[in-house]
Amino acid sequence: MTKRKICVVVTARPSYSRVRTALSAIQAHPDLELQLIVAASALLDRYGKVIDHMMRDGFRPDAHVYMVVEGENLVTSAKTTGIGVMELATVFDNLQPDIVMTIADRYETMATAIAAAYMNIPLAHLQGGEVTGNIDEKVRHAVTKLADYHLVATQKAAERVIRMGENPDFVFVTGCPSIDIAAQVQGEPRLQMNPFETYGGVGATVDLSNGYLVVMQHPVTSEYEQARRHVTETLYAIRDLGLPTLWFWPNVDAGSDGTSKGIRAFRELEQPQNFHFFKDIPPEDFLHLVRNSRAIIGNSSVAIRECSYLGVPAVNIGSRQSSRERGPNVIDVQYDRGEIMKAVETILSSSRPEGVHLYGDGHAGERIAEILARTVLQFTKRLSY
Repeated sequence: MTKRKICVVVTARPSYSRVRTALSAIQAHPDLELQLIVAASALLDRYGKVIDHMMRDGFRPDAHVYMVVEGENLVTSAKTTGIGVMELATVFDNLQPDIVMTIADRYETMATAIAAAYMNIPLAHLQGGEVTGNIDEKVRHAVTKLADYHLVATQKAAERVIRMGENPDFVFVTGCPSIDIAAQVQGEPRLQMNPFETYGGVGATVDLSNGYLVVMQHPVTSEYEQARRHVTETLYAIRDLGLPTLWFWPNVDAGSDGTSKGIRAFRELEQPQNFHFFKDIPPEDFLHLVRNSRAIIGNSSVAIRECSYLGVPAVNIGSRQSSRERGPNVIDVQYDRGEIMKAVETILSSSRPEGVHLYGDGHAGERIAEILARTVLQFTKRLSY
């Protein structure tokens, strides 16, 4: 029996954490052959060079696609997407996959979806049907309409995809593969590594023994011109709280230059003694750090998804996650240092929330591989060019 070729495109740090256990399950499945494309910021050192983590995890890319146009603004995001369509079309033509799989809602995801759809290659979309109230939501829903198989994280997401007109026979509630990693971390909760020795970073070597905060704040594409002001409010709030803090670099999005400049300027002017900054660390170690923290601050979906499972208190800032399904671990605030400080103080004086299985139960990767192996292919032949 010929193995079904599943081509997965990983374009960024969050894309890898969202799909890693599915990659392992596809690789191990007797009826599947994994084809792996690593592209965009997942190849770039300034965003942590995620490909290095992937290689250490035993994944060997079949292709590299360099497609990021420098500038981190709306124009470069659009141009990056266009380059991605052209480059990915060539790679798909070379690899001849049976199914292409793309992840979530980034603009690089749109490039993957367009290239696969126009080449008549069945497209599997991971994490469709969710809402967030920003540009990512438009991209996510557009990819849903281009996709053939919908591997969604929650029942509400499945219902939303079906209401968009998609065939219920091809909508599958799998949970999110990132929760699989969270489940592993929950089973081994003790922090067993020193992040400063293992991953370097810059800033003070803070004492983690009596509790610490984790911060991950990205620019909001629809508010990218305010990115520096937004991050400055968070920086001063965390400084004034005085707690040891591990701060992680933003994604490559419109406005990330503003976020990065805000962080660098603050670091030079204030020389804070309670901050340490990291580019990136692998998913398990990152979630171990989050699991053992007192709270996560910022606007990353990690606070909403993985932290709901782990029961980690979260202060969610601004509009980036405004409509996403959430558990009882989240407090929502605006970009205001006073509100941020008050929310953290509330968390510190409260009991830790119970974890909930809103985004999965820890077995998503296995489910996804089995669905990809057994589902009927949507097309019997491809277009010829």
